[in-house]
Amino acid sequence: NLAVLMIALFALKEKIRLWPQARTAQLLTAGLILCAIPTTLTNTDALVFEVMPNTDPIKFITNVIPGQSWHDLGSVLAIQLLALVPFLLGRHFLASEDGLREILLALTVGGLVYSIPALFEIRFSPQINIQIYGFFQHDFAQMIRQGGYRPIVFLTHGLWVAILMATSLLACAALARHAPPDDRFKMFLLVAYLFVLLVLCKSLASLLYGIAFLPAVLFLPRRWQVWLACFIGLLAVAYPMLRNGHFIPLDWILDRAGEISVDRQQSLGYRFNNEEQLLARASEKPLFGWGAWGRNLFRDPETGMILTVPDGRWIIIFGAFGWLGYICEFGLLSLPLWLTLWSLRRKETLSPWVAPLCLILGMTMLDMLLNDTLTPVTWLIAGAILGHAERRMPRTVEIPDRETNRTVLSGGRTGGGRRTVL
Repeated sequence: NLAVLMIALFALKEKIRLWPQARTAQLLTAGLILCAIPTTLTNTDALVFEVMPNTDPIKFITNVIPGQSWHDLGSVLAIQLLALVPFLLGRHFLASEDGLREILLALTVGGLVYSIPALFEIRFSPQINIQIYGFFQHDFAQMIRQGGYRPIVFLTHGLWVAILMATSLLACAALARHAPPDDRFKMFLLVAYLFVLLVLCKSLASLLYGIAFLPAVLFLPRRWQVWLACFIGLLAVAYPMLRNGHFIPLDWILDRAGEISVDRQQSLGYRFNNEEQLLARASEKPLFGWGAWGRNLFRDPETGMILTVPDGRWIIIFGAFGWLGYICEFGLLSLPLWLTLWSLRRKETLSPWVAPLCLILGMTMLDMLLNDTLTPVTWLIAGAILGHAERRMPRTVEIPDRETNRTVLSGGRTGGGRRTVL
């Protein structure tokens, strides 16, 4: 992200406007960057535990967790700002029709290229990272599913590969739907190939995403796709409130998972139990959160041993930065969906590329309720959709008139297509 930002600012000749135009996007962007300030100022105290003998060398035990300092504030501000670089650059460079199509094409090609090492690991076990870098980046036992292996290649977890393949599947389906007649059959063969690969990734959640959203990309009208994406985005933003209010039928979900597989039920139940403990921890500092150094984790009150593992992105950001950080991050991710939906009321022709990207973004937000799968690609997609929606918003802009060599005001919130010569 830093390298791309430096290139954009100092190597390109064109003027770059990174700051969003929509006022709500400006507030959420500033809030996501600056939320580190109140979080740091409210977490300057250290957490001290009794020291107990550590008989298990695998479990990490500490007696002091330091408080937040100005050094932490600077590093967190830098991290938050750099994380938003793909969002801001995607808004500037990829908001056009060609830019949106390029994203779908890149996701398709990326998934096809990544499928080669993924198929190798499905057959011969996850070992590419070990052979090249000399270590395995996660628990190998979690890569064993259904009597075989699920790939991880160079990513954080096998679940990341699965959501990548689900994303590539939807992107390829969008390109296939609007491909020229001579190329359509070949594109649908690629869709079938990516779907088979998604099945082989052995991730139930990602497979359900593919089964649910693939028909939507192929057959639903564009407006309905945007409506569906907005509903999913609303669910993702409201999820912590629904969990706190006990409106999520956890027992029913566990029963349905048990009908599919006992292992799936146990895995999902483990996640829910962790979330309950982490929610109780987050409720102690609900507004600004606990900050860094793992202060948001639930620990043994005597030894300081970590007793919970945060999986979903929502509980991580909610525990670390409270409601302020959560609303800013998930609000900024879902805002492009709502602005796209709002632009539909003017009955303009919707781009064939923005609707499937909205579904991909909504699917990723839904997955972030289960996993920490927020990546720069997600921010890039959200920024491109935001930029496209901003271009469709009625506004007054200065446009040079080449015929008269004067400046005109085009649009306006009340003037539609009115042009006023200055």
